Amino acid sequence: MNFCVYCHERIEQPLTWSTWLTVKKNNVLCTSCTGKLEMISGERCKVCSRAWSSSICLDCQQWRELGDNIERNYSIFHYNETIREMITQWKFRGDYLLREMFRNELKSAFEKQFANNAASLTVIPIPLSESRMQERGFNQSLALAEMLDAPIKQVLRRKSGEKQVKKNRKARLKRDNPFSITEPLKQAALIVDDIYTTGTTVRQAAQQLKLHGCPEVYSLTIARS
Repeated sequence: MNFCVYCHERIEQPLTWSTWLTVKKNNVLCTSCTGKLEMISGERCKVCSRAWSSSICLDCQQWRELGDNIERNYSIFHYNETIREMITQWKFRGDYLLREMFRNELKSAFEKQFANNAASLTVIPIPLSESRMQERGFNQSLALAEMLDAPIKQVLRRKSGEKQVKKNRKARLKRDNPFSITEPLKQAALIVDDIYTTGTTVRQAAQQLKLHGCPEVYSLTIARS
């Protein structure tokens, strides 16, 4: 008998010949919690995954005019109230095991969206500053990266600074790059993080990677704000 890792309600799984004779991973979320998550489906911006009726949204058109440095971001879920609460409980209340909520969909997205170049991709987690790491006890981006079947390199370092959530869009876009590189990366990179908001964070990370030899940078995020 399993229990939902988020709401702790019992998950009923009927016993059938299929479940008896095959190896099947148990669900970690109940039907109610799963139903509150909204996967991004239908037309989307091919660069940032925003639900959009044409190929590139207005924000990404502006990024391209400025000289964009990511090939594309793929996000799995819309950033609704439920996923906001889930990520808040996971990141800020230290409930590390809640990462299991995202394992199956994250692995599926990685295999489907990056299968053509998965063998050459190195997964890069977004780093935390030392002070933020001490507060949380773990890096959520690294926790996600570790669930993918791909090599991980922690080649980015982040200096301490004000939380991004406290900044408005204009301030985020104008802030200095908080990342530095610890060693060059001469192969394609896949940045993994929890939320894509304005896209500034992944682009600042990508800028450092490309300045030090990385030919292509993609990103995979749980939710698109």
